[in-house]
Amino acid sequence: GEGPATASNAAALSAAFEARRPQREYEYLLAHTREGEAAARCREETAQRPRGANMLSSPEQCALLRVLVRSLRAKRAIEVGVFTGYSALAIADALEEGGVLVACEKSGEALETAVGHFEDAGVSHRVDARLGAAVETLDGLLDAGEEGAYDFAYIDADKRGYMAYYEQCLRLVRPGGLVVVDNCLWYGKCADPSVDDKTTEAMRAFNDFAFADERVDYSLVPVGDGMAVCHVR
Repeated sequence: GEGPATASNAAALSAAFEARRPQREYEYLLAHTREGEAAARCREETAQRPRGANMLSSPEQCALLRVLVRSLRAKRAIEVGVFTGYSALAIADALEEGGVLVACEKSGEALETAVGHFEDAGVSHRVDARLGAAVETLDGLLDAGEEGAYDFAYIDADKRGYMAYYEQCLRLVRPGGLVVVDNCLWYGKCADPSVDDKTTEAMRAFNDFAFADERVDYSLVPVGDGMAVCHVR
């Protein structure tokens, strides 16, 4: 079943997301954000990890992902950067009957954890888990003749690799499909001219490139840490 991502779960959320709005407003938003029981368990368990809990997409992001995937009536999807599986649960659950999510993750430990959550949610039959470098996995899909064979892609992995992932996903996703990219505000660093580390500069370069890319219709949505929604023309 589904319920709200209520304030009782707020401790399991990234402080970076909560800081974007007054706490009372964010708790109201969570109370109106649908979240499945298995997804809530995944998020709460991930929050207990000694590191990496801030790598999860936020509940409201995942709710939006579900709406986007369902709106497309998607059957084939890709996720680059699965971590413990929280966003993958939303995507896999929203796929049409017989649909498959190719889930790319470079950490064997994280992917093993994610597979457990897929089984808990009853969506493991919809997930094709791929361990290894995502660039190689996506190249393999292209080499197998799957250009234009996917409806949806979600990129949430190493930021300095975004440009390569984006180009690969644009080839794999059909015209009319969506490529969605996370962390485009990068905790506010992209808008802060005093920040000039390599990861922030890479995210700025990606944002500028996607904004100007005439192969897509583009919107940078201020949900979670900022999501670029790219409709493939």
